[in-house]
Amino acid sequence: MNILKRAKEVFKIEAEAITSLAVNLDTTFEKAVQEILCCKGKLIISGMGKSGIIGKKIAATMASTGTPSFFLHPGEAYHGDLGMIEPDDMVLLISNSGETDEVLRLIPFLKERGNKSVAMSGNPSSTLAKNTDYHLNVSVEKEACPLQLAPTSSTTATLVMGDALAVTLMEERNFKDTDFAQFHPGGSLGRRLLTRVSDVMKKENLPLVELDSSIQTIIQEISSGRLGLVVVMNNNEIEGIVTDGDIRRAMETSQDDFFQLKAHDLMTRSPRTIESQTKLTMAQKLMTEVKVNSLLVTEEEVLVGIVQIYDIGV
Repeated sequence: MNILKRAKEVFKIEAEAITSLAVNLDTTFEKAVQEILCCKGKLIISGMGKSGIIGKKIAATMASTGTPSFFLHPGEAYHGDLGMIEPDDMVLLISNSGETDEVLRLIPFLKERGNKSVAMSGNPSSTLAKNTDYHLNVSVEKEACPLQLAPTSSTTATLVMGDALAVTLMEERNFKDTDFAQFHPGGSLGRRLLTRVSDVMKKENLPLVELDSSIQTIIQEISSGRLGLVVVMNNNEIEGIVTDGDIRRAMETSQDDFFQLKAHDLMTRSPRTIESQTKLTMAQKLMTEVKVNSLLVTEEEVLVGIVQIYDIGV
């Protein structure tokens, strides 16, 4: 089998595994979601080997989407870290076989403490499935591995089941993009959602001209301002803007009297403005809707700055 054919076969096998997962989903999933929603503590996730790696990803997704969660290594748990599990916590145990010794060792402790538990395994008849409160079946017909040894389809199925839990919980909690941004302040999304226009706008040495300013003055101000535009003012009120594009078009259409043109001849009247306390996401949305790269920033209709598309980080 050639390389591309093998790769496509892997896609096909794993896609079929996910499709089967959806078909087999039952009301146990709903009950598990409701239990997690009612949990007053954290959702602690544990698993060994490849299941543990998937568990870490699920825990990270949960934690960033409104469900307090962290990963606990079952081996470390059995050697002292069980103290991380508090009485109000709920535990998600992952084992494809449902017979992983390190994972099963946690069950007596959980039962004694009264912690609710959810299992993800590919064997509904396993020890793990029978000794947890809720079992989510992630069984697959076959692995993508040609030897049927390396976890491939099974880890994909487990990951997707975790994503299904996380997304469902997000919606049930009415988790918004602003909530997401609070957990991701360092990312571009978090920056746009939490930062205001006033935080990024240019406010010093703004390129300003008067209504009767000459074309030479306008070009000088555009060059020194380095924003590609000047704001046309009249008695401290915004009258319009002139962009470098306006200058180029005027050079083509008014060649004979180009150097006699004034700001009022070139300007776009009533330019788009935005309040300084507006979130960057709204600024981005407005720029996209009206197809501009710059907005004049105002406070009580007084010009205080200029914000441009590159300031938003898109």
